[in-house]
Amino acid sequence: MTDVPTRYLGELAVSAQGLGCMGMSHGYGATDDAQSTATLHRALDLGVTFLDTSDFYGFGHNEELIGRAIAGRRDEVVLATKFGFANRLGEPTLIRGDAAYVRQACEASLRRLGVDHIDLYYQHRVDPQVPIEETVGAMAELVQAGKVRHLGLSEAGAQTIRRAHAVHPISALQSEWSLWTRDLEAEVAPVCRELGIGLVPFSPLGRGFLTGRYDSLDGLAETDVRRTQPRFADGNLERNLAIVAKLNELAAAKSVTAGQLALAWVQHRGEDVVPIPGTRRQRYLEENLAALDVELTPEDLAAIEAAAPAEQIVGDRYDANSLTFVNR
Repeated sequence: MTDVPTRYLGELAVSAQGLGCMGMSHGYGATDDAQSTATLHRALDLGVTFLDTSDFYGFGHNEELIGRAIAGRRDEVVLATKFGFANRLGEPTLIRGDAAYVRQACEASLRRLGVDHIDLYYQHRVDPQVPIEETVGAMAELVQAGKVRHLGLSEAGAQTIRRAHAVHPISALQSEWSLWTRDLEAEVAPVCRELGIGLVPFSPLGRGFLTGRYDSLDGLAETDVRRTQPRFADGNLERNLAIVAKLNELAAAKSVTAGQLALAWVQHRGEDVVPIPGTRRQRYLEENLAALDVELTPEDLAAIEAAAPAEQIVGDRYDANSLTFVNR
């Protein structure tokens, strides 16, 4: 594996691949703080500067975990966190973007992270009850106060991005993007590129599915969020495995794993694209980083896309309720 190169989200320099930290606290079953901390340290040692968290992941636990892990190494980290989910797990989804909440959430994140500023502060989901101008205006005040350096949005729609960027420059849009989730390609990505906004794909490995490690739900914890997602439902999962079988064939021809091939495809979307695959384990961190060395020709890219045509992917990426909070 070569040194991790640098890419830019607007004017913010980050490692070309980041580390998504949600699974260290939330979403995928039992966690292990010692294991996660070791993985965070290994990421920094290997040159990954871009760490992604949220106040929603473990309801503060993830920020506290990262804060402890980077203590003494703050200058090595481009730290991104998010706000917006105001509900607890199991409660009805509540998104808040009002100015008072923005200020309150930022102060709480700074405290949990143990830092004096956040490098990239995202609105996790757009609040449909609050004009985006109010939310971004409050975020801009945090920049002026020195508590935040750059602003981002997550899962926002094209027109919302335009309106937000008119209030204060938006450096990054974080949205799901992978071989089996390509929603943003039609409208959102072109608007971001027109405005000079970087793209941060989360779940670039399809929540692990594109690695080929999951051929049933049997190995997933009862609390694993994938059990609620239509693409992993009985019947859908089996049909979607045909995509992985094709990826495995293409990957074998290049002496890489299916996951590395799928991640390399995302990395090749453009120099303004910085995926944040998530893992708790050093083994998978290193495997993901090795995808940076996978060279793909135009013919390779065409073959990979032909292996995962959108019309053959079965099931939505979220349940019906969660889908109402994306692309707003």
